[in-house]
Amino acid sequence: MSRRGKVAGSLAGALGLAAGTAAVGIVRQQRQISRRAGESIPFGTLRSEPVTVVADDGVALHVEVDELEAPAATGAMDRLLRRTHAAPRVTVVFVHGYCLNLDCWHFQRAAYRGLVRAVYYDQRSHGRSGNSDRAHSTIEQLGRDLHTVIDQVAPEGPVVLVGHSMGGMSIVAFAEQFPELIGTRVVGIGLISTTAGGLDPGRMLLPMLPARLTGPLASSAVRTLHLGHRAIDGLRRAGSAVATVATDRFAFGEAVPKGYVEFVDEMLAATPFEVVADFFPNFAGLDKFHTVAALGAVPVSVICGTADKLTSIGHSRKLQSRIPGSRLLECEGAGHMVIMERHELVNAELDQLITAAAARATAS
Repeated sequence: MSRRGKVAGSLAGALGLAAGTAAVGIVRQQRQISRRAGESIPFGTLRSEPVTVVADDGVALHVEVDELEAPAATGAMDRLLRRTHAAPRVTVVFVHGYCLNLDCWHFQRAAYRGLVRAVYYDQRSHGRSGNSDRAHSTIEQLGRDLHTVIDQVAPEGPVVLVGHSMGGMSIVAFAEQFPELIGTRVVGIGLISTTAGGLDPGRMLLPMLPARLTGPLASSAVRTLHLGHRAIDGLRRAGSAVATVATDRFAFGEAVPKGYVEFVDEMLAATPFEVVADFFPNFAGLDKFHTVAALGAVPVSVICGTADKLTSIGHSRKLQSRIPGSRLLECEGAGHMVIMERHELVNAELDQLITAAAARATAS
C-alpha cells in the first residue's frame, strides 16, 4: 500500500498498531511539542561515548550507542513512558549510506535520543572507522559488519534495523547471510532510499565528482577511477563551490536550508575518492531482489522521495511489492537525503515501525 505526503506522517496509525505497547511516537511528540527535533542542534554535535567494534577482517568500526533514559515524568506522561520501558527493550541500529557517516542520522538521533536504545556506526572506510582494503569493500562484507556490530553492542533483545541507501543494501545482504535472525533477533526493518538491485552505478557517483568530470568518469573503468583518486580529490577541493551545487542538485529534491546542503557536502568531501572507487563496483552487480520476500516475516517500512535522482522511487516501489505486508511511504518532491529533507515524515513512519516491532516482540 502506497501512502503519500502528510497523510503518511500521521501518528494515529502507531497507536492503532500497538495500543498498550511502546507507542514511542506519542512520547516523542509530547517531548517535542513546541519544537522540531534537531533544528536547533548544530549538525555533527550529537555524540555519545565511542565504542570500537572489530570486524571479522580486523577493521575497527566506530560505534556510538544512545542508551534509553529512565522515565522521570509524572501523570499521564509518566504512565506512557513506564509502559514504553516495560515493553521488551528494542535496540534500533541505524546504517548509513555511501560516502556519508553516522552523523547523517542527525534528525533521527535528535528525535529518538533517550526514548529508544539506538546504535549508530560508521561503515568501514567511512567517517571515523578504519580503512578497508579493496577486496573487503563489498556489500556482502557490510552485511557481515552489521552482524558483528549487533553481536557486540546488542547481543540480547529485539533489534530494529534502519538503513539509508547503501545502508539498506547492507541490511539486505545481512538478511541473506543470516536469515535465521529475521523474526528472531530482528523484529523490524526500515529501508530508506535504497534498492536490492538494478541500480545505474553512475547515479551513485555523480554527487562525488567535480562537474567537469561527471560524464567521462561515470562511465569509465573502475581501475581508472582508482588510479586517479588523488587528482580527483584535488579537483573536489579546488571546486568546492561547484561541488556544493552538485550536492544540492543530487541529494535534495526541493529547496532546503543552506546548512543542510553544506553538511551533506562536508560528509561527501571527507570521503577520499579512493574509498568511492573501492565501493563503486558493487552497485552494478547488486542483485538481491530474490531474497527480500523473507523480510516480510517482520514489520517493514520502505521510504523514498519521489524526486530521488540516485535510487529512484521505482526501486522502493519494487521493494515494497516484493516484501509481503510492507508499508511504503513516498515523500512527494523529496530527494535522496529524505532523512533530512522530510525528517518529520520519516520519523513519523519510523515511530510506527518501532511501535509495530515492539508489539511483535511483546507478543512473541
